[in-house]
Amino acid sequence: MAKVSFGNIAFDCKEPVELARFYAGLLGGEVDADPEGDWVSLHWDGPDLAFQHAPDHRPPSWQDGELQAHIDFLVEDIQSAHARVVELGGRALDPTSDPKPGEERGFRVYADPAGHLFCLCRPSPDAWR
Repeated sequence: MAKVSFGNIAFDCKEPVELARFYAGLLGGEVDADPEGDWVSLHWDGPDLAFQHAPDHRPPSWQDGELQAHIDFLVEDIQSAHARVVELGGRALDPTSDPKPGEERGFRVYADPAGHLFCLCRPSPDAWR
């Protein structure tokens, strides 16, 4: 049987360089674009993220239940991670309010600037306290 290995997670989007910069601002790492900017990679401590130019990309609608797929990012400090997402141009979707210490729910849903969904998640029950 042929071996299959993981390559990267690829996002279709209208502006691949800008979206790669959003995730680099959130996660760190190095943005590497092809000469035309149609395929951009982010190399960081986790699996590579890739961003592919798709001029007709239409983001999924969280409110209409069009969730296609999303990434969960583990964060120890939800308040600073939330602030960083918003500062970089992301949007809080659920809940939309700023996080407060002692939140019971272990995840919060966001959209990146192109509308792709991701969550900031509690890595352990005692985080976010």
